[in-house]
Amino acid sequence: MTLSIRIIPCLDVENGRVVKGVNFRNLVDAGDPVEMAGLYDSEGADELTFLDISASSSGRATTLDIVRRTAEQVFIPLTVGGGIKSAADVDALLRAGADKVSINTAAILRPKLIAEIAKAFGSQVLVLSVDAQRAKTKSGFEVTTHGGRTGTGQDALEWVGEACELGIGEILLNSMDADGTQSGYDLEMIRAVRRICSVPIIASGGAGKLDDFSLALVAGADALLAASAFHFGRLSIGQVKDYLAAAGYCVRQPSIQ
Repeated sequence: MTLSIRIIPCLDVENGRVVKGVNFRNLVDAGDPVEMAGLYDSEGADELTFLDISASSSGRATTLDIVRRTAEQVFIPLTVGGGIKSAADVDALLRAGADKVSINTAAILRPKLIAEIAKAFGSQVLVLSVDAQRAKTKSGFEVTTHGGRTGTGQDALEWVGEACELGIGEILLNSMDADGTQSGYDLEMIRAVRRICSVPIIASGGAGKLDDFSLALVAGADALLAASAFHFGRLSIGQVKDYLAAAGYCVRQPSIQ
C-alpha cells in the first residue's frame, strides 16, 4: 500500500503567539496558534506541528494550556515540541492532547532520554527534531540546540545515526540555513540523512514554491513541513496537494462535507 505524502504546517510559538522569521531571527507575529490550528485543519493539513521555540532556551516547560486548546481545535495528529526533558513531560503533553512529541535539546544533552521515552510510550510518538546547519564537521552539517541558537560542534549525521539506534520514530529535519528563506529545502541534507536511516523524514526549512515540495520527496523526504509559505499566504495546502497529485504522488484530499 502506498502511503500518502503528509503536508504539515508548523506553528512556531513564542509567548503564546505564532512567530516566523528567517534563520530563526527577526521574528514577526503570524497569528494566534489556536485559530491557525483550526484553519489549517479545515484546509486539509495532514498533521500539525506545534513548537514552543523559546521553552528550552528559557528553561521552562511547554505551555500546556495552549497545547490543550490547540488540540481541541484539530482532528488531525498533533506533534508538540519545546522544553521536553523527561518521560513525565511527554506524559503531560499526551494527556493535554498531543499525539506525538518532538525532542531536540534535551536529547542531545542526555541521549538516553530517547530510549526512556520510546520504552514508556513507543517509538511511534517520538519525533527527533534535528536543527542542522552547514559547518566544518565530518558530514558538513552540525546540530544546533535551543531553537537554533546554539551550535554544538556535533556532526548531524552521526547524531541521527545514534538516535535511530536509540528508538526514534521519525526525524523532523530542519535546515537552519534555509529556514524562513522560502528558497527551497536543503536537498543535499535530506539525501545525506536518507542514506543513513530508514525512519520517516519530515523535510523542513525553505519551502516557497510548488516544485520545492516535489524536489524534497525525490531527495528522500516522506513528509513535508512548511511555515512561512503557508502563514503569509504564498501557498495554500490545497495548492500543494493538487500539485503533488498531478505529479503522481498519493495525497489525502479533504472530504467534501
